[in-house]
Amino acid sequence: MIALQTLYEYDITNHTPTEVLQRHAEERNLHPKVVEYASELVVGVYTHVADIDDHIQTAAREWPIQQMARIDKTILRLAIYEILFNNTVPAKAAINEAIELAKTFGSDTSSRFINGVLGTIFTRAQQPTPKTESEVK
Repeated sequence: MIALQTLYEYDITNHTPTEVLQRHAEERNLHPKVVEYASELVVGVYTHVADIDDHIQTAAREWPIQQMARIDKTILRLAIYEILFNNTVPAKAAINEAIELAKTFGSDTSSRFINGVLGTIFTRAQQPTPKTESEVK
């Protein structure tokens, strides 16, 4: 939750994500382990945001990323980071958590939209990558 709030604030204000996280952690007196994991997620999303956004755009071609609801985009970014770049959470758990976050913070259609996008990305991630010519030989 703290990672989502931090990334959402970053998307709206362009404040430095680590500073936003630190402020949230201090205001809520969060346990250091919570802050450490949230920091890993926030920095990971921030570091991979261009690649993550490319995945979103290819999975939701009819929705330009700049027209998506900010909360939906933030939830997607966080879940995609967990699915593709951070293997500490099983992909299906990340998808389920994203759907629950969308039900809580998004619109009436957010959970279905996020489920569809993440389902597409998860399915693509499960497909074997084609071998190059040098690997075939």
